[in-house]
Amino acid sequence: MHNNVKPPLFSLGQIVATPGALEFLHQHRSNAMLLLWRHATGDWGSLCAEDVAANAAALRNGARLLSSYDVGDGKIWLITEADRSVTTLLLPSEY
Repeated sequence: MHNNVKPPLFSLGQIVATPGALEFLHQHRSNAMLLLWRHATGDWGSLCAEDVAANAAALRNGARLLSSYDVGDGKIWLITEADRSVTTLLLPSEY
């Protein structure tokens, strides 16, 4: 492993995506795998300080994890469930 590659901080579980998220990513030629890697390594994207702190606590106590990435003219969210069984890519409007 290269020294500059960060290891994942948690398991993503099964990876699923809403049809809206898949279409949005396709329209913007965005790489879902890159977003998943960023999420798994603790790069939460464009979150407020409160949500970053909530993710830090979630890594310790096993709560849900959220990332928000700016893509084109919108955002895509990644949510990993508290039990780490599923990570979902979705649009904020689909939450």
